[in-house]
Amino acid sequence: MNLTTQIAVLLSGGMDSAACAHYFQKRGQLVRGIFVDYGQKAALPERNAAERLSALLGISLSTVQVKTPESFGTGEISGRNAFLVFCGLLVVGAQERLDAIALGIHAGTPYYDCSPAFLETIGRLVAEYTDGRTRVVAPFIDWTKQEVFEYCTEAGIPIEVSYSCEAGEMPPCGSCLSCRDRRMLSCLS
Repeated sequence: MNLTTQIAVLLSGGMDSAACAHYFQKRGQLVRGIFVDYGQKAALPERNAAERLSALLGISLSTVQVKTPESFGTGEISGRNAFLVFCGLLVVGAQERLDAIALGIHAGTPYYDCSPAFLETIGRLVAEYTDGRTRVVAPFIDWTKQEVFEYCTEAGIPIEVSYSCEAGEMPPCGSCLSCRDRRMLSCLS
């Protein structure tokens, strides 16, 4: 990627997406964040964390709110990352040149939409919709959560301002997959 590459990072407010934004920013890319409220229980604390992280990283943040008939809770939500990628494509890609949409997905997650197969499939779809102008990238697809955590620590990314609780509770529930990951890393907040 060259210095004029414009990348939209799906910024959920968690450490993975914050690390992803930082990763591309430190490589001289033009990074902007996109936060999508799709009716998840954690929408408000995630949005607050995404706003804090985008301010700390010095990147702009677009917020999209999609009305849904129900509120989504913990666990895998089929099609979520595909939906988020296409929200990014519609919101940012329709308004300006967008070279890539980036996700902070990493290895070790049991969800399909965090897998290399998903990344390849969604990347092909986005490339076809944009005549190859826009790619989908995930720099940590082969990294473990521990490696993402270590990247954040070494880069000085303030994990304490991030938020990752699928239940949307304050304080975090401590039992969802995201909370268990953070507990394992000794950074539950």
